[in-house]
Amino acid sequence: MKKSMLLVPALVLSLMLTACGNGSTDSGNSGANSGNSGSSTETKADNTGSNSGSSAKALSVNIWDNNQLAGLQKIADEWTAESGIPVNINVVEWDSYWTLLEAGASGGEIPDVFWMHSNTAQMYMENEILLDLDDYIAADDSINLDDYYPGITELYSSGGKQYALPKDHDTIALLYNQEIFDRYNVEAPTDDWSWDDVYEAAAKITEAGKADGIYGYAADTSNDQDFWYNLVYGYGGFIVDTDHKTVGIASDASKAGMEMVRKIISVSTPQTIVTETGTDSLFQSNLCAMITQGSWMINAFYTAEGAANYKWVEIPYSDANGNGTCDDGERVSCYNGLGWAAAANTDNPDAAYSLISYFCSKEGQTKQAELGITMAGMPGVSDAFAGAFEGMDVSAFIKVEENGTLFFRPYSRNSIAWSQPITQAGALLDAWQNPTDPAAMSTACDNAARIMEQAIANE
Repeated sequence: MKKSMLLVPALVLSLMLTACGNGSTDSGNSGANSGNSGSSTETKADNTGSNSGSSAKALSVNIWDNNQLAGLQKIADEWTAESGIPVNINVVEWDSYWTLLEAGASGGEIPDVFWMHSNTAQMYMENEILLDLDDYIAADDSINLDDYYPGITELYSSGGKQYALPKDHDTIALLYNQEIFDRYNVEAPTDDWSWDDVYEAAAKITEAGKADGIYGYAADTSNDQDFWYNLVYGYGGFIVDTDHKTVGIASDASKAGMEMVRKIISVSTPQTIVTETGTDSLFQSNLCAMITQGSWMINAFYTAEGAANYKWVEIPYSDANGNGTCDDGERVSCYNGLGWAAAANTDNPDAAYSLISYFCSKEGQTKQAELGITMAGMPGVSDAFAGAFEGMDVSAFIKVEENGTLFFRPYSRNSIAWSQPITQAGALLDAWQNPTDPAAMSTACDNAARIMEQAIANE
């Protein structure tokens, strides 16, 4: 734990918005994660065995995903065996994670090492809360920034300085329950499905399962990364362009994608139920047949009671030109990546960077994939991830990188100033709660665009 920092008022407000509005433990709004699958209380790894007898001051590490705790602690313990410095990894639930980090940056204590996310990275970097890693990277033969996915590397740089190293990346796939498809005699999804196929199958199951309270699909509209962003980009649209300023949600192509979103929602679990229960819980309760999810959430389904019935296929493609085949650019997956960062005022910056380097080196990234923690932040290092879940085929998350197009989760300098407001009443929520009206979706996109343009203009 570290000395206090003063956080500028603008960042305090931004982080309060993050803590209040972003993410649920059901399915995460992050990516790589990125998932928000932390426990409701703080969890610590049992690493007493590897650290016993050490007199060195332990490094404190905060993450928010309990699914990753055991694997990351195992890698950290290997670093401890070499360095002699214990590592205590704490899991803090998503909302509390940002509240505690904001409190630490405002004058309390802040962990030595922690995760960064695309929603907040720019504000943290600009306010000098994160350790500048440039000199460390320059002297580190195991780290080459060119080895990582460029979108993630760029995300965690500001003013020509690198403030975090890419931890991982993620992709999206379609998850379905084979038993439900068999029960209602509906053809099961394949890697060749389009979003039209999803819509048609969802409509059949929702109609057939009416008496049983079972729906064909459950759409998590609060999670842009694993659902509706993919349709917008698949139909040739965009949310925010790569300049991180130009808004595209109201373009004709984006509206075409959102129209398919509307159609799918119209034959899916009602949004009032989704809001109360969550898509993951509905799926694991056998109350819906399909959802989309990110690679960071595989373990939650792999270890679930009904896992034997769960199957993954590649994310569907958007048949934008209506020719019935998947053309270039029609199968897309949003990807995001977390960053390993250190506090600017950590008592032991050398050790903090050494641990980050160990996690982010090619060796560390390979171990992360082999252990099934997450996919690597480096291209070509995640093949072992597909084999980490014995008995469950998760290759869909890897294949999309060969058969589709990845786009980096769109962001601006202060994404949380618009990413939550556009999902509320007066924008997209109006259409999601009234999915039978195509005009409502078009209007909602126009309203969302105005909210985004104003927010970005004020950054």
